[in-house]
Amino acid sequence: MSPPITSSVPALKALRGRDLLSCADLSAEETLALLQLAGELRSGARRVDLHGQLLGLIFTKASTRTRVSFSVAMARLGGQTLDLNPAVTQVGRGEPIADTARVLSRYVDALAIRTFAQQDLSDYAHWASIPVINALTDLEHPCQALADFLTLQDAFGSLDGLCLAYVGDGNNVAHSLLLCGALLGVSVRIASPAGFEPDSAVLEQARALAAGRCSLELTTDPVAGVRGAHALYTDVWASMGQEQEQRQREEAFAGFCLDEALLAAADPRAIVLHCLPAHRGEEISAGVIDGPASRVFDQAENRLHAQQALLAALLGGL
Repeated sequence: MSPPITSSVPALKALRGRDLLSCADLSAEETLALLQLAGELRSGARRVDLHGQLLGLIFTKASTRTRVSFSVAMARLGGQTLDLNPAVTQVGRGEPIADTARVLSRYVDALAIRTFAQQDLSDYAHWASIPVINALTDLEHPCQALADFLTLQDAFGSLDGLCLAYVGDGNNVAHSLLLCGALLGVSVRIASPAGFEPDSAVLEQARALAAGRCSLELTTDPVAGVRGAHALYTDVWASMGQEQEQRQREEAFAGFCLDEALLAAADPRAIVLHCLPAHRGEEISAGVIDGPASRVFDQAENRLHAQQALLAALLGGL
């Protein structure tokens, strides 16, 4: 069962000034409190004022949803966003992270960083004196996972007893789903071709966090992976930086398309999720992503609300 939460305020206040580099940086109570706050901000039941605060974005990877949702979230909280594009700053010319982080800490109130190596993110967090947020690395995508479980909670009213099945590459999204699911007591199954499984260290970390409250399973059989699941999730087969492997991956992932046949094997109430961008006819069929079970665009919207809650908590707006 999902851990009970008597009041979200203490858990949220405990997040002030902290970094979010991984889903595992949060406790179960803190994660649930963020989901609750996201829902309250979305409905207008709660308002938070971050007037005068500034969020810096350092994105070395392309982005639509993450860039826009962080910018809009900060604006709705009354703050501002500064795009620190590496192509037009000294970051892109190799200035040391230690220097960049210490200088930016004197200009802005938080940094959201989207990059390749998790170690670069950790280095920013080490040298910065302000909150650092993982806006995606090759290892994890924690802000996406917050939006994903918010969407799942919206669909079913509660996360208790639910099972989420992820079909595809055992990538950064799969890692964050395992870790966040473990915290929230949601069973997660990952169905990937042999050789494309999630990192074994992440899986073991997730199992330790779950402490037996839910199951975390890997399989190479997509039908077995989705059988009876309440949510079916997929992502592109070749993530950013892997485009040269596209043809090889298309062959390896044959049979892993989230199509009508796979959806039919899930729970009759199952919803469909995808973190976007999507390749219709490749990792997901057009009929499924645009069909009645799809919550993909609600999920994309929830990036805004989840990140608004996260910024409100980290920047002390509560």
